[in-house]
Amino acid sequence: MATQIDKEACREAYNQVRDDNTDANWAAFKYEGSRIVPAGQGADYEDFKSMCTDDARLFGFVRITTGDAMSKRAKFTLITWIGENISGLQRAKISTDKAMVKEIVQNFAKEFMFSDPRELDEDNIRMELKKAGGANYDAQAE
Repeated sequence: MATQIDKEACREAYNQVRDDNTDANWAAFKYEGSRIVPAGQGADYEDFKSMCTDDARLFGFVRITTGDAMSKRAKFTLITWIGENISGLQRAKISTDKAMVKEIVQNFAKEFMFSDPRELDEDNIRMELKKAGGANYDAQAE
């Protein structure tokens, strides 16, 4: 059965994360049968990480704040999580289904595909986003 996506609900969750006037720093999108639906959103990145289990496959849209004391910037990333216990067929399907998610989640600085919980380290993601951002004007760095 072809995968479908709940565009309206997913777009609403995405817009909440993009909105500077909300506390939402992440939104997750999961499979519910053959549909991709919002799985939750929140302010604490640890809550998102807790959803990334060995039996889960999901997409996450995450806001990370970068910069220094002089200049703070919000950077966004798209994370595809594929747990270790996901079958080969489901792993292959997530790659094609990601195109539907990208129709909604269109603005992000970097994309990641993870299957090891250690890869979800927020500092690691922040460092990769800084690299992707080009010039680094961090006043603390020499």
